[in-house]
Amino acid sequence: MNRKKRINQILKSKQKKANAKLHNSNKPRYISKAERAKMEAEAQQDNVIIDAQETEITEQPAQDNA
Repeated sequence: MNRKKRINQILKSKQKKANAKLHNSNKPRYISKAERAKMEAEAQQDNVIIDAQETEITEQPAQDNA
């Protein structure tokens, strides 16, 4: 009886692990602190570029009218 029980227990645990791998977790992917800082720096740089472009667009019609 113990041998059967042990074999069934091992097979069940293997099946459980295989089944768990099939399902995706809802947990978001981990982003390291360095990566977060890098992404933040890129976002700030993009904001500066966008702001510069917006000021150029708003200044151009004023120059054309003068």
